[in-house]
Amino acid sequence: MPYFDAASSLPPHPVARQALLAALDDGWADPARPHREGRRARMLLDAARETAAEAVGCRPDELTFTPSGTHALHSGIAGALTGRARAGRHLLVSAVEHSAVLHAAAAHRDAGGTAAEVGVDRGGRVAPADVAAALAAAPGGTGLVCVQAANHEVGTRQPVAEIAEVCRAAGVPLLVDAAQSLPWGPEPGAWSLLAASAHKWGGPGGVGLLAVRKGVRFAPARPADERESGRAPGFENIPAVVAAAASLRAFRAEAEAEAARLSELVERVRARVPELVADTVVVGDPVHRLPHVVTFSCLHVDGEALLHALAVAGFAVSSGSSCTSSTLTPSHVLRAMGVLSEGNVRVSLPPGTTSEDVDRFLAVLPDAVAGVRAQLLPPGAADGPAAETASTASTGDTGDTGDTGDTAGGGAEAFTVDSLGKRCPVPVIELAAHLTRVRVGGVITVLADDAAARLDIPAWCAMRGQEYLGEAPREGGPGTAYRVRRTA
Repeated sequence: MPYFDAASSLPPHPVARQALLAALDDGWADPARPHREGRRARMLLDAARETAAEAVGCRPDELTFTPSGTHALHSGIAGALTGRARAGRHLLVSAVEHSAVLHAAAAHRDAGGTAAEVGVDRGGRVAPADVAAALAAAPGGTGLVCVQAANHEVGTRQPVAEIAEVCRAAGVPLLVDAAQSLPWGPEPGAWSLLAASAHKWGGPGGVGLLAVRKGVRFAPARPADERESGRAPGFENIPAVVAAAASLRAFRAEAEAEAARLSELVERVRARVPELVADTVVVGDPVHRLPHVVTFSCLHVDGEALLHALAVAGFAVSSGSSCTSSTLTPSHVLRAMGVLSEGNVRVSLPPGTTSEDVDRFLAVLPDAVAGVRAQLLPPGAADGPAAETASTASTGDTGDTGDTGDTAGGGAEAFTVDSLGKRCPVPVIELAAHLTRVRVGGVITVLADDAAARLDIPAWCAMRGQEYLGEAPREGGPGTAYRVRRTA
């Protein structure tokens, strides 16, 4: 089965395997001890730190190995905020950060601090000017800004160097989550802290990196420990650390050529998917992006069902859709971008992916989407956009309320669709099916309590040329009323 989920994790790099096995023989002792075995372990640890620091672009004594990328983020945020407590307790993060950063922001609020999010455009990109504005509007001093180097769901790269200059001018440190970007090259710019995770480049799981540049105020927010500068207490997993550093160097040696090759394959997917599958949109910045990630959303498709269909067809992919088993709410990344969340698929190509693998994926995708849509749409609706506004006779009574009017005579002025208790993509499907209940210029209201409707109904309107009038709390009960004016 072609594995197209490299943004989640990569299989162990051959160099990681070799380094891990070799380090098991010499890296088992306590590197803090002066005896021969301890000195051997210390030499391995120091060499690994130098290798990783070179790849990051920092000094070896600025780099700490942590138990995971999440641990690196949590430690970096907590340590920077603690070290700069006198300067300010405000935390600024982008709205599309990894959940580990958002969780850290929530914990900071719970501890009495303040935090705010900087929005993104529809491509998922943060504007440096927005960071500057958010810093100026902060309540009191800002202790830290967090902006990822590249997004893990849609692949959008952020203007880190420009944002770092904004932060430098404001005297605020910038923490960069480089988990997705570091394998492809060092992160430019005057960032202050950087975090990454080894399993993203084929290193072993359970190893993260945290770089804290000299001059950054940092105070570990935990009991003091003499290991790893107090930033990652406990006995070092030297074999795993050695494997992580060796695999990062090996991945980086081939990164430039592999990035160019994979970028061409991703461009093929970006261009061909909308041609092969109707009502599909590619999301993420088309220019400022990772070389191996492409994400698209399919209208009128259940995300979990589509992932299963693609797995049956032989492809392992991922999703940020609201309709996966892990969550019933839309991905915070897609929500921040304001894009369609239905039937979301993330394809992230690992090194070595062949052109034939991509062509086979493109060959099976249309049937996979059609099969899922056939299970959800009324008869004939899968034939095209015009059929989606079929009369309610094909869908049966859904308990709708309002003036039904006469479709053949032009429809009513207003109609209400009751989709309460129904999960995506059903509210949008019912909106499409009942649109002709109102005449052109009339308003159809969809009652829904699924959080995905807030994204998917406006996205459907944009795709169909209808006017989205906004939302309001449902009168007399739970849920939200979404109003759409029929313009075509």
